[in-house]
Amino acid sequence: MQKGMIWVGLVVIVSGLGAMTLFGGESGRETKPKEVVKAEAEWAPAVKPKPLSDHVQRGLQWLVEHQLPDGAWGQGEESSHMGGGAQMKDKPSVADTCAATLALIRAGSTPSEGPHAKAVLKAVKFVCSEIEGYDQDDLYITATRGTRLQSKLGPYIDTFMAALLLPEVEKTMPNKKGRKRVKRALENVLAKMAKHQRADGTWDDRGWAATLSQGVAVKGLNRAAQMGQPVSGEVRARAEKNARMSFDRASGKFAPKGSAGVELYSAGSQLGAMADSVNTNQVEEAEVREQLKKAVSEPQRQQAEAKLKRFDEAKQDLAAAQAAVVKRLGDKQFVAGFGSNGGEEFLSYMNLGESLVVKGGEAWKEWDKSMTENLNRIQNQDGSWTGHHCVTGRTFCTSAALLVLMVDRTPVPLAAKMKKR
Repeated sequence: MQKGMIWVGLVVIVSGLGAMTLFGGESGRETKPKEVVKAEAEWAPAVKPKPLSDHVQRGLQWLVEHQLPDGAWGQGEESSHMGGGAQMKDKPSVADTCAATLALIRAGSTPSEGPHAKAVLKAVKFVCSEIEGYDQDDLYITATRGTRLQSKLGPYIDTFMAALLLPEVEKTMPNKKGRKRVKRALENVLAKMAKHQRADGTWDDRGWAATLSQGVAVKGLNRAAQMGQPVSGEVRARAEKNARMSFDRASGKFAPKGSAGVELYSAGSQLGAMADSVNTNQVEEAEVREQLKKAVSEPQRQQAEAKLKRFDEAKQDLAAAQAAVVKRLGDKQFVAGFGSNGGEEFLSYMNLGESLVVKGGEAWKEWDKSMTENLNRIQNQDGSWTGHHCVTGRTFCTSAALLVLMVDRTPVPLAAKMKKR
C-alpha cells in the first residue's frame, strides 16, 4: 500500500445537536445547527499500481526542479500564442502548487516521507500561508489574481484545488503543530465553500470552462468528508444533485453549461463529481442503515430511508453515466476535447480515469493504455508537458499529465472499492 494513503475508519453522523459547525459563517463562529457528516475511511488505490515509469520520473524531476524558493510553483512557461506568460511564469500560484504537490504525493511522497518529502512539505506550508494571509469574506483564499487557471477554469480554482490537496496531507504532516495548521486551513476553505455555495449546488459560472472548476470543488468537498472532516450534509447533497442533474440518460450526454462547448470537459467533470459523491455515500451507508434499525420515531425512520434512497439513486445514475462515457471512449473527436492538448484535456482525462479505475474491467485497462501511450508520446524532452490552447502553463499541464499517468495510485475509500467489486 502506498505511503500517505492509509486512513482509519468509522463513519459518524451528527444531526441537530447544537454543536459548533464549520459552515454557514466564518470559521469558528457558532451557527444554526446543521447536519454534518464525519466520514473517515481506510483508503487505498482501487487497483495494484504500476511501477513508476521513466516518463513519470522525468516529469516529477521537472516539477521538483521548478519549485520556487517559497515552496510554491508558478504557472511556468506558456505557449507563444498565449503570450509566453513571462509576467506570471514565476508568480506563486496556489492552484498550480496544489496540482504539482498532488503529483508528488501520487508518486509516493508525503510531507514526512518519500523522495520528495521536502518539496511536498514546503508546498503545503506555502498553501497554508496563503490561506492564513487572506481573511476577506469571500470565496478566494489568496490575494493573487490574473493567473491563467483563474481566467480559464474560474476565479476560485485556487480554493477548490486546496480543498482537494489538504485532506490528503493533514494526517501525514511531520508533527502535531503541522497537522493542526493544515486542519485549520482546510476548515477555513470548507467554511468558505459552504457559505458561498449557491442554491443549485454550484459556486460560480465564470471562466472559459467553469464546469472543470465545479468538478474540482465537488471532489475536494467529498475527499474532505472521506478523510474525516465534518462536512455539511446539505452542502454535499446539493453538489451531488447538481452533478446528477447534469446527466441526461436518454441522450447519454452531460449538460454543456460551462464546458465551452467541449463534451469531454462536461463529461469528465460531472462524472468525476458523481463518482466521488457515491464514494462518500458508500462510506456513510452502513451508519445510516444502523440509524434506520435503531430509529425510535417516524421522522427518524423517514430521514434514514430518504437518505438511503438518495444513495441508491446516485449509484444508479453513476452506473448509467459511466456506461454512456465508456461508449464514447472510442470516439476520437470526443477524446480529443478542444482538438489539441491543453490543461483542460489533461484534467478531464484525470477525472475520467479516476472514475473508470474504481469501476475496473476492460474499459479501464484500454483507457489507461491509450492515455499512457498518448501522454508518453507528447512529453517534452525536458520531462514536462505543454498545452497548446488556453491552459498552456507547463506546471499545471505537467502535473495534470502525471496525475493521469498515476491514476491507478489515486486513493479511494475501501468501502467504495469493495462495493463496486
